[in-house]
Amino acid sequence: MTSASAPQTRLGTATRRRLEGGAGALTAAALRRMEADHGWYRALGAEDRSWLTLVVQAAVSSFLTWLQDDAVGDASPRDPVMREVFAEAPRELTRAINLAQTLELVRTVVDVVEHEVASYAGRTDERTLREAVLRYSREVAFGAAEVYAAAAESRGAWDARLEALVVDAVVRGEADDSMQSRATALGWGSVQGVAVVAGSPARDVGAAAAVDAVRRAAAREGVEALAALQRRRLVVILGGLRPPATAGPEGTAARPATVVAALAEHFGEGPVVLGPTVPHLFAAGRSARAALSGLAAVAAWPAAPRPVLADDLLPERVLGGDGPARRTLVNRVHHPLAQHPALLATATEFLEQGRSLEATARALYVHPNTVRYRLGRVAALVGYDLTTPREALAVQVALAVGRLAEPEPRPWRSGVTPRGAAGPPTTRLEDSSNGHPEDSWASVPPDEGPTGEA
Repeated sequence: MTSASAPQTRLGTATRRRLEGGAGALTAAALRRMEADHGWYRALGAEDRSWLTLVVQAAVSSFLTWLQDDAVGDASPRDPVMREVFAEAPRELTRAINLAQTLELVRTVVDVVEHEVASYAGRTDERTLREAVLRYSREVAFGAAEVYAAAAESRGAWDARLEALVVDAVVRGEADDSMQSRATALGWGSVQGVAVVAGSPARDVGAAAAVDAVRRAAAREGVEALAALQRRRLVVILGGLRPPATAGPEGTAARPATVVAALAEHFGEGPVVLGPTVPHLFAAGRSARAALSGLAAVAAWPAAPRPVLADDLLPERVLGGDGPARRTLVNRVHHPLAQHPALLATATEFLEQGRSLEATARALYVHPNTVRYRLGRVAALVGYDLTTPREALAVQVALAVGRLAEPEPRPWRSGVTPRGAAGPPTTRLEDSSNGHPEDSWASVPPDEGPTGEA
């Protein structure tokens, strides 16, 4: 770092004394200039303004100390004199004002001091004092940059920990108050249109580098991103998305599939699965479960695209034992078709006949055009085209699990009459053959046995 060197010529004693006596006046003049020139300063609260006043006072005081120190030859922001400038201000002040505003503060103080140089310096000291002010202001500016760099590094490390905790809470489905406070601290309290993406991390890339690459790519697409590396999978939460049904041509960057396609290159080899879009972060557990379930089941579909939607993997997820996927398929396919028996029978027979129109028509005793018409109605009702092998597989799995989900009637045990139900009419043994004399033992003649033989 460039260091300030002491003035070429020592200031005279009279100049030094005038500067010491005018330190308060210089501070007051700098604060008045800031009040007049900078709207951001006027908008600060009383506490932040008081801390800035201390910073300005410390800057003027340390400047005078630097001038009077005969041993100053290589002063830098690391030296005690320079550190005093920002030692009085708390770290929270870096959140109230940014680096650009701090540099404006330094520039304002320097302008005020330069303007007042003539009234403090003697004839031979004016040039020396101006050079000293310029050297010192440069070091103060470097010192401010170091303070903000350290604050940004500390804040970045803290935000990374918060980000990992939020992603972990979403994966585990823990949308509690602690997650809400952490998400709010990260600026995600009001983010809408959220989806979770899961895949493998890139090889030979550290966790921090992988997360930063995904975050930068998401920013280029105009969406927010939270990311964390969890063992052998990279989980990314995208925010600011719009469902595909509502994303217009002008919102291409907000379409989930388009955004994930741009992010896929920052994942490692293997599948990348996109969960469904949910309204906000606190409902993202459903999207995370779908994405992670799809990532575990995608191996059953070797020809799966990259990236692939978790909804496109519903059959594989059902086979893998995913309960929400099973309920989704049943609600999406079996229940609607159960309300239309003809469509259900046609879809079932069409799948049984190997998706042959003619064979289905013969089995149902209808015309092939009738089968074709009913298949069109099935596609409009459930959103799956049975003439497409992949979608036919989804419907076939849905119908199978739907039949398994149907409640099975429980017949009463033989001989047990339900409570409150009328039982069969009771008859006496001798009355049991009324109307049927041929079935009664009493109708057999005395000289004949039961077989009618003599």
